[in-house]
Amino acid sequence: MTVRTILVPVRGDGKGEGVLDYALSLARRHQAHLEVLHCRPRPDDMIPFGVFVPARLRKEIVTSAGTLANEEESKVRDLFDRYCAKHDIPEIDAAPWPRDRVSATWREETGKQAKIIGLRGRLADLIAVAKPDHAQNLGLNTLEAALLETGKLVLMCPPRPVDSVGAKVAIAWNGSGEAARAVTAALPLLTKADSVILLAGKGAEMPVSAEEAKAYLAVHDIDSALHSFSATPAAIGQALLSNAKEAGADCLLMGAYGQSRRRELVMGGVTQHVIDHADMPILLMH
Repeated sequence: MTVRTILVPVRGDGKGEGVLDYALSLARRHQAHLEVLHCRPRPDDMIPFGVFVPARLRKEIVTSAGTLANEEESKVRDLFDRYCAKHDIPEIDAAPWPRDRVSATWREETGKQAKIIGLRGRLADLIAVAKPDHAQNLGLNTLEAALLETGKLVLMCPPRPVDSVGAKVAIAWNGSGEAARAVTAALPLLTKADSVILLAGKGAEMPVSAEEAKAYLAVHDIDSALHSFSATPAAIGQALLSNAKEAGADCLLMGAYGQSRRRELVMGGVTQHVIDHADMPILLMH
């Protein structure tokens, strides 16, 4: 099993090239294909739900929304074409993709991005999305749809660029089913990594120990190092991020939303802390 397709949703928010950089770094390690997706909003979706809008105003809103959608589509498609030319990536309209180099396809769909990602992502090996921007209220629905509706590994990409992704992977291990699913889903990435570090809380009670996880990885010919850290339950998220960086990892792999998503949003949790505060790429699996 290897990573063959990476889905990369982009829009005109200025983050597209950064996400493409992260996705390309992984794609080069696996000779994978990039499916770059732009979701064009439906003009009718711009009409406030449940609010009466006079016909004339409705027409103006729909016309204006269509014009803006055309401008964004042109802008993002231009970004894609320039990016492929800059990095010598062939643009291919349909499968089969070449297996000896990175390639890319442009896909344009109409509708809400989160809903489309929740469907299209089910046929990708990995989904790369931008880190949510809470200040602009952008990206959280897309990340959650990728995580909760596709069953696939998700790479959350922060704004800060890195030289590579997937060369040195840190794993957040707590023995949970979510952590186990993350490791299993990431086996193709871990097999290609130069080094793997298992991060585990010192003295923490785990249904499956970090030592057992290390033995499991060894069965797949993946050598890993154990790294224990001390942290209170409330500080585990920050401890994972800081220890991953101290270990020299270029990304952190973890299971997502061990509690219910709603409880994490209200009460706080490890996943939500990492999503909110990460300045390194995070590989997430629900």
